[in-house]
Amino acid sequence: MSTTLVKNGTIVTASDRYEADVYIDKGVVSLIGRGISLPADTIVDASGKLVMPGGIDVHTHLDMPFGGTTSSDDFETGTIAAAHGGTTTLIDFAIQNFGEGLYPAYESWMGRAEGKSVIDYAFHMIVRELSEQASHDMDKLVRHDGITSFKLFMAYPGVFQVDDATIFKAMKRTRENGGLVCMHAENGGVIDTLVQEALKRGEKAPKYHALTRPTRAEGEATGRAIALAEMAGVPVYIVHLSCHDALEKVKQARDMGLPAYAETCPQYLFLSYDDYEKPGFEGAKYVMSPPLREKWHQDSLWKGLQKNDLQVVSTDHCPFCMNEAHQKLLGKDDFSKIPNGAPGIETRLYLLWDGGVRQGRIDAHRFVELVSTSPAKMFGLWPKKGTIAVGSDGDLVLWDPEKETTLGLASMHMRVDYNPYEGRVVKGGPAVVISRGEVIVDHGEFKGKKGRGVYVKRQAGHPLVP
Repeated sequence: MSTTLVKNGTIVTASDRYEADVYIDKGVVSLIGRGISLPADTIVDASGKLVMPGGIDVHTHLDMPFGGTTSSDDFETGTIAAAHGGTTTLIDFAIQNFGEGLYPAYESWMGRAEGKSVIDYAFHMIVRELSEQASHDMDKLVRHDGITSFKLFMAYPGVFQVDDATIFKAMKRTRENGGLVCMHAENGGVIDTLVQEALKRGEKAPKYHALTRPTRAEGEATGRAIALAEMAGVPVYIVHLSCHDALEKVKQARDMGLPAYAETCPQYLFLSYDDYEKPGFEGAKYVMSPPLREKWHQDSLWKGLQKNDLQVVSTDHCPFCMNEAHQKLLGKDDFSKIPNGAPGIETRLYLLWDGGVRQGRIDAHRFVELVSTSPAKMFGLWPKKGTIAVGSDGDLVLWDPEKETTLGLASMHMRVDYNPYEGRVVKGGPAVVISRGEVIVDHGEFKGKKGRGVYVKRQAGHPLVP
């Protein structure tokens, strides 16, 4: 394994900023200091750049079957796009099949990623039914295979949704094995009723996806998930929180000292319900769950990020094409059949820097914390990932604060035929991306290799505190 020396940069972590060189040996940071003159196979000049730990995206759906089709990015194309955006590690979701334990899903998703991923990867497990076998598998996955988080759904009846008893039992199981339950918090029964009523009225356009998923349905479910976790005596992590209603439930819990955590996503910070009102079928581009909200919710979410009521910014990257393969068109005459999801794995850091750091909403340290350090701590990757320290993996992003990029199909690498941020000009972006000491993106040129990414076993436990 080669050695890499990153010289003349300004290191920025969640807590520190200083001038130093970084020496990476066998994929691991072995020395940090000024004026390092050791011989190296690769020397990277970071003059004028901020050297930050590689991004960690803890919510992606690559090569995922959903709604009669499959998300358009697989583990090769999706991770190439992630690398171009400054992300060096991701956590995807393996989905349990009905009538099976959890290991067939684990093996299936390992097969999807192995030999394809160009960055390091890990998995959460989606639990659709909690049989005795699945309960035992939860224990084994945590203790032997490094899968330490389990996602359960309060939405999608008949597909993913489980009842409160199942959620409570799964949470009690994590109290014993040290795992963490991640919740998709929307009231699926209420939403399904509203959907059926809308369809009967002939309301079939994409905007009715949002109008049948009210913020109260997300707020209620978030409060219920937190209450179940409190009764079980465990932490809970709310995924893709989109609105003020849900955030208030998290804030209340944290004010009480409960270990309630949550992530939001760039789409909820930069897009809004207005996008559903675009002419024709354009609104289908933004059909995701939870849906985009009225614009005023964005201010609440930014305050949540500033005050640490929201700890992580992930993407929920789940792309479906508009025209190619006719994916979104499955719901041309029925919004409830539009595959839920949108692309974002490549644009997360660009957007959060431009709209957060450059606008004075957060500083560079909080940026690193949201996109790398807190995700690593929350999901058992710390300190291997999420920081720049001796002994940590050599995952680095050389960030150019002056780089200007026009987001869109022409500049991005995601395998999808549209970009939700088409034409948006952002300032600040990755110049060089390094994964375990290997330069995989160099000023827009991809230099990695298919299959070079490795599976990362995660540790149980949750170092974050309310």
